Amino acid sequence: MGKAASLLVLVRHGESARNIARQGRVFYASAAERDALKGMPDEVTPLTEEGLRQAERTGRYLATRFGAFDALYHSGYVRTVDTSEAILGAYAGSGPPRVVRRDLFLRERDPGHAFEMTEAEVREFFPWLDDYWNRTGPFFARPPGGESVAQVCERVQLFLDRLARDHAGERVLVVTHARVIQSFRFLLEDWDIHTVERGLRGSPANASVTAYAHTEGYEGYTLVETIQRPGTDDPER
Repeated sequence: MGKAASLLVLVRHGESARNIARQGRVFYASAAERDALKGMPDEVTPLTEEGLRQAERTGRYLATRFGAFDALYHSGYVRTVDTSEAILGAYAGSGPPRVVRRDLFLRERDPGHAFEMTEAEVREFFPWLDDYWNRTGPFFARPPGGESVAQVCERVQLFLDRLARDHAGERVLVVTHARVIQSFRFLLEDWDIHTVERGLRGSPANASVTAYAHTEGYEGYTLVETIQRPGTDDPER
């Protein structure tokens, strides 16, 4: 990996309208849940009011725990932009990072053709999907027309290469999405396939923090902490 950022902190965006509509499921349970957001591109899905509060709490936690950052990167999706701005509100007295930038390598996993389908519709139009998913495994399997987690890992590696080039020795904050964070963990913690597939059965919580430090003389990163609900009385470290 060569040189690296001295501190790399990953934050998942705050709770979004689709998080509420899907209630933790891959697909919508019913048309009623889906139709409130039908036709809305994923990249403009907004935060809920609770999602904004989560982001503000995380910002205060980051300011206290880690101090200032040299750079902040987000995916450019509305929910990561708004989460980033809420986090930066905790740094109002010290000014923004030197670099605040969108990076499409950090975008959400492409869910493909089934993005707006209900569970019943997926069974009707893709009756082979369960067998394919079980045979291929959730790391390599691609949703119809979409992107595998393995492919997300490829672009996350490109982002890490960019950090080594542009931010060696600096402190970097990344605001992104659940599968992207899991891809970072696969790469940075040298997870094997079984470990990452176990991890894919769940998701990091909204506005959660996963932090890594780089020490001179050691090529990789060391996990510093994972905290699911920073700034609350029940952090679930």
